[in-house]
Amino acid sequence: MTIKTLQDLLNEGVEGRGVLVRSDLNVPLDNGVITDPGRIIASAPTIKALAEAGAKVVVTAHLGRPKGEPDPKFSLAPVAARLAEELGRNVQLAGDVVGYDALSRSEGLTDGDVMLVENVRFDPRETSKDDAERTKLAKALVELVGDDGAFVSDGFGVVHRKQASVYDVAKLLPHYAGNLVAAETEVLRKLTTDTERPYAVVLGGSKVSDKLAVIEALAPKVDTLVIGGGMCFTFLAAQGLSVGTSLLQEEMIETCKGLLDKYADVIHLPVDIIVADKFAADADSKAVAANEIPDGWMGLDIGPESTKRFAALLTEAKTVFWNGPMGVFEFEKFSAGTRGVAEAIAVATSKGAFTVVGGGDSAAAVRTLGLPDDGFSHISTGGGASLEYLEGKELPGLAVLEEDTAED
Repeated sequence: MTIKTLQDLLNEGVEGRGVLVRSDLNVPLDNGVITDPGRIIASAPTIKALAEAGAKVVVTAHLGRPKGEPDPKFSLAPVAARLAEELGRNVQLAGDVVGYDALSRSEGLTDGDVMLVENVRFDPRETSKDDAERTKLAKALVELVGDDGAFVSDGFGVVHRKQASVYDVAKLLPHYAGNLVAAETEVLRKLTTDTERPYAVVLGGSKVSDKLAVIEALAPKVDTLVIGGGMCFTFLAAQGLSVGTSLLQEEMIETCKGLLDKYADVIHLPVDIIVADKFAADADSKAVAANEIPDGWMGLDIGPESTKRFAALLTEAKTVFWNGPMGVFEFEKFSAGTRGVAEAIAVATSKGAFTVVGGGDSAAAVRTLGLPDDGFSHISTGGGASLEYLEGKELPGLAVLEEDTAED
């Protein structure tokens, strides 16, 4: 069965109906200030389309990792304010998830109104492993939109989670994929089944263990696999090199040796590193060959020669997937590698390549470094969900959308 889309729901008619939307509004905050509103901006079109069609829209989302109870620092208040700006209309914020305030506000919604309930992870049932507990929360969420309501799944970043607001509500209401989920799914399908070659994948970030499954899944399918970020030091150690005090997963060294042996013609590692005497924006730094990292120094970015070599590979690719920065891009002194790789991918895009930025830190890097979004074919909001899809795993939040009918 094909997944029904937002357009299918709009064609059926939503005027006067309650529509429950699961969005991914998990944006980074610094003392209550949103530092990257990308996910809010990406989520707005689906919500706006429903509101403009006359639906009574109830949005659920999470922020951070509260411990299953209300925590002011994880309140969605700043998110509600920013979402209202994007929509050009008021967004009510309920003071709870499915309590008295959420229920009373939902009963007062009129056509075109938008209400955001408070952080859904304030309720411990959201992430419970107990199916019955999650179902109880799902039923309470359904009460907010009524029995003739509908569910729109638009938070791709959480579809790999079997959680009440993602999975269980879809079993209780007619369900549809929002614009964001539909677009993300199509992009990832293209990366796994319909790729034009040369196909290049760029992986960064801190830990090999976080990316191991995607390396194993993609290495046999790609022409180039570029590895940077903190994870590259475990690969360099697997080559017998000293990495100073750089980030290192010793337990993964043997695994990396095996990957390097098996995919020697595909994997590309940095040949030089920007090292620092401490982890700080004002650290003393210098470029050294990858085999000459001094004792007591740590690598915080790939070096200029590595950036040049990686760029040469990427600008000629026809398909590129990038997940993870090349260094500590938040510090200006260690941002050149990430910028260079991003700019090379943008060049490939301008030459007609299909290029995907895989969410999370990579998407944040694009915006932090002031690079234009249209330099890439698609900037994902998926993060971990994108990686699990590429690994070939079934994503519960997508699988449930393929089921025919909601349960009574």
